[in-house]
Amino acid sequence: MQQSVSDLVLRARQLEREALEHLAQRIALADVIGQLIHALQHERGATSIYLASGGERFASVRQEAAQAIGPITATLQALCGAQQVPANGASAQMLSLMAWVLLDLDMLEELRPQMAQRTLTAHDAVAAFSRVIAGLVELTFEVADTHLHPDISRLLVGFFHLVQGKEAAGQERAVGAQLFASGSCSEAQQLRITHLIDAQERSLQVFEEFAEPPLRAQWQHSQLTPQLVLLERLRRTLCTARHGGPLEQSLSEAWFEVCSERITGLWQLQEALVQCLRQTCARLIAVAEQDLLDSEGLLRRLRDNPPPHTHAVQRFFDPTVRPGTAPVLPLRGEATQDQGTGMEASTVSGLMELVHTQSERLAGMELELDTARRAMQERKVIERAKGALMSRLGLSEEVAYRALQKASMDHNRRLVDVAHATLSLPDCFFQTPTSNAPVAR
Repeated sequence: MQQSVSDLVLRARQLEREALEHLAQRIALADVIGQLIHALQHERGATSIYLASGGERFASVRQEAAQAIGPITATLQALCGAQQVPANGASAQMLSLMAWVLLDLDMLEELRPQMAQRTLTAHDAVAAFSRVIAGLVELTFEVADTHLHPDISRLLVGFFHLVQGKEAAGQERAVGAQLFASGSCSEAQQLRITHLIDAQERSLQVFEEFAEPPLRAQWQHSQLTPQLVLLERLRRTLCTARHGGPLEQSLSEAWFEVCSERITGLWQLQEALVQCLRQTCARLIAVAEQDLLDSEGLLRRLRDNPPPHTHAVQRFFDPTVRPGTAPVLPLRGEATQDQGTGMEASTVSGLMELVHTQSERLAGMELELDTARRAMQERKVIERAKGALMSRLGLSEEVAYRALQKASMDHNRRLVDVAHATLSLPDCFFQTPTSNAPVAR
């Protein structure tokens, strides 16, 4: 019996090590997917300006960006091919997503001549690129969907939200570039910009919560740069322009540059996070290999760490404690009958899950427009507060915005709440006290 237990424990640890090795392969795959997304985002932004300007701007930039896609796509194809080996443990969903992504990349290649000849609109080009990238983002999620270790899981949550936030920033760059290059604004595009700003803030807030301290500090520092102030100014130009009104076309290049700097910063964070994932995975593999050399230690840990459900059962039969509800595991797929419907419990559970998911999606669709409008109103409040600081204290726009940001981080409050508080202060609060004026205590 002792030998049989040892064999089982060792085999369990071997499987854990193999799972970590598969994860290391997936991290490499996620890294290449990230590189391809980054390259496609660059091509999308340049193509948007090229088409919206009638081919007058960014022709060479678009062409160079398109040429950079080929080698990365070839690497992705090779890695996807390796995932077909059963030993690598790829799921059916992952393989299906890989097939869809490769197919859509081929379709995008067929569209590039139309982009070069300007027979495709800027809007349709942005939509085509965004569709391909959406598939790659979903594939990233499938690749990163693992629950091996808390350290890995935490990093993967941060990684996926960083990827999502970066893609929202990339879409914002493309839509804004299209508007500036075309010289005209529309309500639908303004709402898209607002939606994308809101999506970035939500995704990057989750990333910040799950990021390691050095990456969190790097991200927070990037929020106080002059480039972000310029980005806010250009965002305000887009979001407050009259519908159908003119936009200064020459701003398209400034917009592309400042958005690209922000996206490059997010890319650097993503690369650093991938490196952190690689190091964590390597450390866990080394620990697993060391454990395999210590069979006695594995058995000892097995005895000291019984399954969680056994604790509940032990408490239930503890003679010193008043017994509560009988401890039962909520098993999925349990073939028991539901008393109300006569259906199997697993069927009821599956249906309830489906209804709940669909309800959440419908609620999200109903709230989308309200969220965008609320975000636009919040941005107007921030602009008013910034203007108040500029006029009351004689600050420049950049310094005023940094003051609001600093107060937001120092007091752990949303930027819009700080803006509301700033606007609620009376004018006398900002006046420099004279020798005859009483000093507030």
